Amino acid sequence: MSTTIILTIACLGVLGLLFSVVLYLVAQKFKVEEDPRIEQVESILPGANCGGCGQAGCHAFAENVVKAPSIGSLFCPVGGNAVMSKIAAALGQEAVEKEPMAAVVRCHGTFDNRERVNHFDGYSSCKVMSALYAGDTDCRYGCLGEGDCEDACQFDAIHIDPKRGVPEVDVDKCTACGACVRSCPKGIIELRPKGPKNRKVYVSCMNRDKGAVTRKACIVGCIGCGKCAKVCPFGAITVENNLAYIDFTKCKLCRKCYDECPTKAIWAVNFPIRLPKSATEPHTEPKVEQPVEENKEA
Repeated sequence: MSTTIILTIACLGVLGLLFSVVLYLVAQKFKVEEDPRIEQVESILPGANCGGCGQAGCHAFAENVVKAPSIGSLFCPVGGNAVMSKIAAALGQEAVEKEPMAAVVRCHGTFDNRERVNHFDGYSSCKVMSALYAGDTDCRYGCLGEGDCEDACQFDAIHIDPKRGVPEVDVDKCTACGACVRSCPKGIIELRPKGPKNRKVYVSCMNRDKGAVTRKACIVGCIGCGKCAKVCPFGAITVENNLAYIDFTKCKLCRKCYDECPTKAIWAVNFPIRLPKSATEPHTEPKVEQPVEENKEA
């Protein structure tokens, strides 16, 4: 009995050694040498693995950068221009400067602006809520407020304001990775340029219903009147399906559309507060919950 056991163990040991040798020889024959620059580029990257670059992770991005004939079309939003400059220097190429981007929430359907007509008593998820019904207000295009965007953000840059019921973006923390954009089932979050001094102008609404229906659902919704498009001197505004959109590549931040919008669906963010037209004209501070020009940076 003991001899049989010893022979069995010996045979298994020999077979194991034989298979190890075979696997080693096969691995040596078919191994692929990785370009050492890939590891070098990956060490420069922030290591967030957020997917904002469009790749599966930082290693995949490093492989694409090294293999690409030019890195002009590749960009790490988390690292930004500083990281891309280091990568370009390591590869002996020139980096292409890109304008910093940040997420904006194109919905201002706060508790004060949208009447709640029902209550969702299910799992706290925008995707689940969106799959089951339109939402707890008459606006079927607006923010659901369950915080999927907040959960998706790795950089603590977006949070649901419990007093207002809609997300707010911390521009200083936002890396434009796009995780919040992909997580929103309503598609109300968009990446736009941060702009000079973080100033930007955009339509804070996604409602495509006719004007009367939109107005009934939300007092600050875009009614598709087209006044903004008519007054824009740069052709930056289009109105389709009862909704205005401002093309940030054409917008010059003149704010004529902001002044013209009858519902204040257009936001002008981080501009200095304008003085009254005359000394006798009263000047009141705008309410926080309305789409106002914030005096964060003069």
